[in-house]
This record gives sequence, structure tokens and C-alpha cells, in this order.
Amino acid sequence: MKKTLISVITSVALVTSLIGCKKDTKPVDVKPGGPVTLRLVMKDEGNSNPVAVNYFKALEKGLKEDEGLDVKIELVDMPEGNYAEKLNLMILGGTIPDIIYFQGGDQQISQQGLLEDLKPYIEKSKNLKSSMFAHNTERINNYPYLLWVKPLSQKAPVIRQDWFDKMKTSKALAENPTIENYYNFLKELKDNPPGGAGKPAYGITVAGSILEIDNIFDMAFGNTSTWLKDGSGKYVYSKITSNEKEKLEFYSKLYKEGILDPQFATKKWDTKEKAFFSGEAGVISGTAGKVIDIYEGKMKKADEGSKGLVVLPPAKGKGQGLGATDVTKETRGVAIYSKSQNKETAFKVLDYLASPKGQMLDRLGFENEHYKVVDGKIELTDKSQEWYARFWEPSEFKPSTPLKSSLLGAPGEKSLKMTEEYYAKDINILIPEQFTAKWDAMQNLYKEYSADIITGKKPISSFDDFVKEWNKAGGEEITKYANENIK
Repeated sequence: MKKTLISVITSVALVTSLIGCKKDTKPVDVKPGGPVTLRLVMKDEGNSNPVAVNYFKALEKGLKEDEGLDVKIELVDMPEGNYAEKLNLMILGGTIPDIIYFQGGDQQISQQGLLEDLKPYIEKSKNLKSSMFAHNTERINNYPYLLWVKPLSQKAPVIRQDWFDKMKTSKALAENPTIENYYNFLKELKDNPPGGAGKPAYGITVAGSILEIDNIFDMAFGNTSTWLKDGSGKYVYSKITSNEKEKLEFYSKLYKEGILDPQFATKKWDTKEKAFFSGEAGVISGTAGKVIDIYEGKMKKADEGSKGLVVLPPAKGKGQGLGATDVTKETRGVAIYSKSQNKETAFKVLDYLASPKGQMLDRLGFENEHYKVVDGKIELTDKSQEWYARFWEPSEFKPSTPLKSSLLGAPGEKSLKMTEEYYAKDINILIPEQFTAKWDAMQNLYKEYSADIITGKKPISSFDDFVKEWNKAGGEEITKYANENIK
């Protein structure tokens, strides 16, 4: 017993001595009894996803080694279905994680005071403030609850290069992407499939709404911003204008001729992608940059004969672009629960992810799997196209070990350049709380009428009925508000 006691005292003294001699040890932010536990919810990043589990374990390790933060990140699993709806139900039911990724539906939550104002944190941040794009700064100033440091997130259309190269209408589309030339291109895809009989079965597919096809055609039909000035100089909502009527008539033509995916209104993102990679659809839209890069990697994996992807230009007409950039707020992003006991620590995690070491994980993935260090340079592996940043993608990424090549392939790079080339600032307003219910009803009214017009359930003349109903449902009030508040 005496020997054991002496042994224990000696061991403690030795450990104490070693700790005392260790240099540059950072203080660890711990609570009594263990690390700070942060609950986090993010689309597709649950405990059933092994890549997500390994990612957040690596993040915990980096936080402790680089910042002295002892943090345990607990992933909150979400049920299948519409993420925004399921998340709101969970939050309104009283289950609110410390860090929340929103993909819509956040305004209802922020209006209840449940989301933290991030501006003071960003102002004092070590990394995030200097990492933000100009549109991020404008959005956080207008709506300080949601942060998403990414390049402009417009969606760009793509097609397989081997199919593009075979088509007779490709050259005309590339040189002069008028609405007529786009129609001829999509019609050739349907009527003379470049992949052989039935490939593709239709020209273009989208996920559950016309938003992705709008990215190609909206500005060409004159919808260059959410609110447009009419002949009298007053603002009018673009979705009730003659531009919109003309556009819906065009979409109806695409649907009637079998060019537009007949299941466009119900398609989910995964079945949309499956249709593209299997050769069922000719054109698909993906978020510019990394998503386009991932699509190219998936296409090459799905079909060894594929040469990759070609990024198509937006249609040209009354205007041209991939859609105006709304700076009223982020459409998706990360928030912090305002009543969390660990708000400071939660933001430190977000700030670390914008640091050089945090970016090594977030942008590159796992060493020896998504990249290797060869001859003193970072060399991307074939699996790198499967990786995407869970959080931030600042424009400048300068790891301590230099990159051998660009993080993106040629289509990903081209799509990003295209968003910059066609950048246009939107004219829009945040809908105030007193109009939220009416605005939601008006949006649903638009979705109903537009879907019925496109599928032929209603004639194009019913668009005039829609405009009348839209105004009665609150359009007149909100239009008056918009004219008083658009700066």
C-alpha cells in the first residue's frame, strides 16, 4: 500500500512536471465535468452519414489542438422530408440546437427572437469578417441572423459534353443564346437524342418547381428583378407582369412538346440528379462552383464514356443573366440560437472554420482520401470531386502547403466566372411580419396558377384571373408598401 501511494505521488509529480515544461499550451475552454457540448443541425449531416460523423470529429480535434477549445459537437438527426418544414416543426416544438442550418423558413423563427444577432460577433471575429464577400456583408447588415460565406449561389445549366458536341444546334446556342436558339437546342435534345434512342427522354429536368428553369430564362423575358418599374414609374411585382405571362406560355410549350420533365412539379433533388446521370434528362441546373464540380465527377463515374460537362449560358432577350442577386438576406445559412448557454463558443467554432487550418478541413476534406501531399504540394485525388465545404468558401484560400492545381475543375470554374459576369443586384424588400401570412398565401396562389398553366390544366388567359386574385389576396397592400419602402 505504501509503495502504491508513493508510485501514485511520483506519477502525478511527473505529469505535473511535464505539463509545466510544455510550451505554447493554449487554455482549454471547458465546463466543469467535461467539454462544451454544442448541438448542431444541418441538412444531410446526421449520425447516419459516416462522412459527416468523421468530419465533425476532425473539427473537434482541430478546435482543441489549434484553438484550445474543448468542444463536443452533437449532431441532431432530422426526419426525412422537406428540411425547412421539418426543422421549423422541431424548433416550434421546443427542440432548438445551438447551431442551426436553415434552408428557408428562418424568418418565422427570427421574428420570435430565437436567433442571435451575429453582427457584433462578426465585427470582433478573427477570421470571418475578412472572409466575407460584398453580398454577404450587405445581407448581414440587412438581416443579421443568418450567415453563409459562399460565392454567389446562382444556378447554372449544364449538359454532357459528348452530347453537346454531337448536336447541330450547339454552336448557335453558344454564340447567341436567344430564347429561340435555346428552344431549338432543347427541342433537338428531345427529338433527336444525341445519346441514342430515348437518351434523353426530355430536354430539361428541375427539382419540384420552376425556379431552376427560371435561372436560365427569367431575365431573358424581362424579369430582371423582383420588383420592376411600370410605365408610370411605380414598382410592380414581376410575377404579375406581361413578362411573366409570356414566360409561362413558353414553359407551357416546352411541357406540351415533352421537352420539360413531365414530373417537374413533384421531382425531388435526388431523383432530378438520377434522371440526369442516367441519361433520362439532357440539361440540369446546379449551384455554380463546387456543385457543378461534383456533378462532373458523378457524371464521369456514372458513364466512363462521358467527357465531363459543358456549362451553358443563360438565355438572352430583354435581359440576360442567371437571376438577380437578392441582398435583403441570405436565402440559406447558419444561425445561433439566441438563448443558447454557449453562444460565444458556438461562434468561435464558426470563426475557426474560416481560419487557414479550419479551411484545410472544410475545403479539402480528409488527407490521403480527398488529397495527398506530394513533393511539398497538395494534390487532389479523384475523390476530391465528392467533397464539398459544409460551411465557408471565402474567395481566397491559401493553405500553408501550396495547392498543385485549382480546387475546381473547368466547368466549376466557368460557372463561377459566369455568375460574376452576369451579376445584377435585385430590387426587393423584406416582407414585414404583418404581411407574412398574406404573402405566403399569394406565393401559393402563384405556384398553383403557374403549375396549372404550364401543364395545360388552365389556359394562358387565366393568368389575368391570377393577377386579380393576387391583388385581392394582399397584392395591393404589399405593392403600396413596396413603393413606400424600396430605396
